Amino acid sequence: MADSSDAGATVFVLFGATGDLAKRMVIPAFYQLARHGLLPKKWMLIGNGRGDVSHEDFRGHVHDVLTEFGLKPEDGPWDEFSANLGFAGGGFDSSDPGTLLDVIEEARKQLGEDAQFIHYLAIPPAAFITITEGLGEHGLAKGSRVVYEKPFGTSPANFRELDAAVHKVLDESQVFRIDHFLGKEGTQNLHVLRFGNGVFHSIWNREHIRAVQIDVPETLDIDDRAVFYDETGAFLDMIVTHLFQVAAEIAMEPPVSMRADDLQAARESVIAAFRPLAKKDVVFGQYDGYTATEGVAPNSTMETYVAARLWIDTDRWRDVPFLLRTGKQLAVSEQQVSLIFRNPSSGPLSHDAPVDGNVLRVKLSGSGEIDLSVVIKEPGADLTLTTASANLPLAAVEEADSLPPYVKLINDVILGDRSLFTRPDGLAHAWDVITPILEDRPEVQPYARGSWGPDAAVDLAAPDGWLLGQ
Repeated sequence: MADSSDAGATVFVLFGATGDLAKRMVIPAFYQLARHGLLPKKWMLIGNGRGDVSHEDFRGHVHDVLTEFGLKPEDGPWDEFSANLGFAGGGFDSSDPGTLLDVIEEARKQLGEDAQFIHYLAIPPAAFITITEGLGEHGLAKGSRVVYEKPFGTSPANFRELDAAVHKVLDESQVFRIDHFLGKEGTQNLHVLRFGNGVFHSIWNREHIRAVQIDVPETLDIDDRAVFYDETGAFLDMIVTHLFQVAAEIAMEPPVSMRADDLQAARESVIAAFRPLAKKDVVFGQYDGYTATEGVAPNSTMETYVAARLWIDTDRWRDVPFLLRTGKQLAVSEQQVSLIFRNPSSGPLSHDAPVDGNVLRVKLSGSGEIDLSVVIKEPGADLTLTTASANLPLAAVEEADSLPPYVKLINDVILGDRSLFTRPDGLAHAWDVITPILEDRPEVQPYARGSWGPDAAVDLAAPDGWLLGQ
């Protein structure tokens, strides 16, 4: 693992530091970086928000957040960590920086004028442009790195507006658009499995793979995200961001090298070959009782479930369906990629082998897991074919030191490694792919809580059906 502890002095500015995203994801990730010894030797984290919060009160807030999420601050380097926390209140925009410039000046006195600045925008997308313009206006953009949370844009037009505003202030090399699915150990192993193993490298194509499933069902409801969710829905929240990126990770052509620019170019290039989604290839659903949730419009037709059949028009993948599924209040919570291999086209057992006998599954949740199903002879007197699986939990690998996605990605930002971050060309193509659905939305179909979603999605995955839920 590249070691960000060798990085120079760094000032992190966390916009939206007292918000939900910072609480759930970003602050715990910073503390885990400290536990792994991956923060620079000299650093400071400055929280920013509208409230008038003292440094000491912010430290207490961070302590409460870590305790709430089970990290037990006293079991780690809390005293050293908390000494590097500060807060700048009064908000921040191009006309009024609040107290941020004053607190930054204090940080520079402690860490040096040459400190690297990393601005993390853990704020609603509607505020991205305002904060970005403020960074430029107040001299905080030059040489800095800026992390943008998803979604990077809420519509094709909004994406273009945001992209133009960002590049008016920042060079593309400074921009880190985070997608935590790319930071998952399982996702990173997709290209390692393919490019590091001859047994897979030579068969990673339409001649040998007949379908791909990327399946991310969730048992959770929308909880305290009701207002956000009823404006966004499962399609924008999951498909255009996470699942498209995972599909690109699977489908990309071999990059020239594993360097950041080459890996990004390969991933974004294949997104350009995604065929625009057709209405007949998309199923929307909404779980029973969704409209009774506080914060949701009583007549809302927002989808809480999406199943989609994606086609990729390259020589490698033409006519191979990529099946994407995600939704709330489903039967299980899982994150699984499945590559379904074709049976032998000839030979004495070609017609006897189980249809789904050869499947490579990569589980993306937690530390990740690799599972390979193969056809075998069932032990016994007769020649009866069955399937069996070999399983490799990545956490069981010798000397494994798995990092949660946000920890991995913030570590990469510190190092300046953009390999696992998205680029605007790929995002622009992704918006093109979904525009037909945004302009002519499928009718939302009801489904029972705890089910596998609308029945129509079963037909979408024919002839195999969804491997999860069978």
